[in-house]
Amino acid sequence: MSTTGRQVLRRSIAGQRRSVALAALLTAGHQGGEALVPVVIGVVIDQAVANGSVSTLLLWLAVLGVLFAALSTSYRLGARFGERAAERAAHDLRLDLGRRVLHPGGVAGSGTLAGELVSIATSDAKRVGTVNGVLPFGVAGLAGLLVSAVALLTMSLPLGLLVLLGTPPMLYLAHLIGKPLERRSEAEQERSAFASGVATDLVAGLRVLKGVGAERAAVDRYRRTSQDSLRATLRAARAQAWHNGALLALTGIFIAVVALVGGNLAAAGDISVGDLVAAVGLAQYLITPFSIFSWVNGELAQGRASAARIAGVLDAPPAVGAGEATLPTPAAGHVRLSALSRGALRDVAFEARPGELLGVVATDPAAATDLLDCLGRAADPAGGSVSVDSVDLSTVDPGRVREVVLVAAHDADLFAGTVADNVTSGPLAAEAMAAAAVDEVASALPDGAATAVTERGRSLSGGQRQRVALARALAADAPVLVLHDPTTAVDTVTEARIAAGLAELRRGRTTILVTTSPALLAAADRVVLLDDGRVAGEGRHAELAGRPDYRAAVLA
Repeated sequence: MSTTGRQVLRRSIAGQRRSVALAALLTAGHQGGEALVPVVIGVVIDQAVANGSVSTLLLWLAVLGVLFAALSTSYRLGARFGERAAERAAHDLRLDLGRRVLHPGGVAGSGTLAGELVSIATSDAKRVGTVNGVLPFGVAGLAGLLVSAVALLTMSLPLGLLVLLGTPPMLYLAHLIGKPLERRSEAEQERSAFASGVATDLVAGLRVLKGVGAERAAVDRYRRTSQDSLRATLRAARAQAWHNGALLALTGIFIAVVALVGGNLAAAGDISVGDLVAAVGLAQYLITPFSIFSWVNGELAQGRASAARIAGVLDAPPAVGAGEATLPTPAAGHVRLSALSRGALRDVAFEARPGELLGVVATDPAAATDLLDCLGRAADPAGGSVSVDSVDLSTVDPGRVREVVLVAAHDADLFAGTVADNVTSGPLAAEAMAAAAVDEVASALPDGAATAVTERGRSLSGGQRQRVALARALAADAPVLVLHDPTTAVDTVTEARIAAGLAELRRGRTTILVTTSPALLAAADRVVLLDDGRVAGEGRHAELAGRPDYRAAVLA
């Protein structure tokens, strides 16, 4: 069943219904009290000032003081509950988005940049959450209008009917006026999120851009994206200005009509002086609920636009579906590829026997990426199959596949914490750190393995990050471990040590090395050569070294 923006908005409100209801009740008390203030002042004039009674005057002044204390307390508590509902709703949406993005099934055909997802999970989630905070004030505005109408009906039937019958058309006009703002707000959020995504992408690849001399092209790209975002923001701001101005004009006309009718009634003697003061005060007070409606309507328009963007992420189909088949426990780790085709791969067939250290050399980087996606079930093959222990992985739940087959990407990120924190989650932490030469990394750091690592491991060099990431993968002790170029930033001496340590630690466990490193391939039991997306050769590293295509990929 597809998820719509309306459903996201409704679920967000329903999830915080208790806090929203309490906030609405309390803020309604505040606005009702505000509406009663001019009524009480009118009573003071009629019963105390006109009669010259000091005791009556003091009594009503005390009533007015109690009224102010009650409405002030109601506002503070109501705003607190409303803010709680807004923050909790936004947090729940961020959790939902996080679960969807991190789901083992992935997201099919997602062209969304990481920065865009961050913008949706922050800015859009906040706007949808804010709806929970403003809805109580919309209810409070209605409560204030109702109290005003009842008070005016008590004073004069025409005045009360004018407010009661005039409010629904005003609210409908406010809804119509908010439609352009909703459309332009959605475009603004979309362009802003895309600009954030481009900026994040460029910053992450800054070193590469400098290395290939593409800084100018990158700057031009971001400038164009930023200008598009700016234009969308200005259009949304103009729509917001027209929205607010139109509602203010409508409100002013309505209030002027109420004041004019009240003045004519007082001049005709149909209402008292106190009633006239109360009517004028209520007419001025009506600016408040209509201003609230203007604000609430604007927030709702932006919230609906953001909810639609969130629904687009939550409703995205998975890249791979769930499966009913199961992998054996414990898994032997016999990997077989049969006529596998996907992307750059064409009818690839080879196997990694249980406990074997298999090297795979791909002359085309795209073929290596497609192979990794299929082995880890980030994507299913277009043709053929990948099986582990004779079970087709496309029939197994992706979460279970990841428990058996661990694919360690070349650009794996580290987490904020210490070096040890990034490794010690696995059962073979100490052995893995030694095999990946992380002990050498620790010896060069001020606090050894207890040295703090900044976000994504940026405080470490490229080679140090690779070794810590490799140790983390080895420590997991997965039945099948797939490593993609784990030592490209490591010197040759250390690389040879890692190759020996890796082969020793993974003895008895299936390991697939997708790499062009001679040191790692020399340690492999067997090497498969993929050229032009097909298996072009198979054998030990020394045997394949005589092939021109192999030498070009590995030894050049």
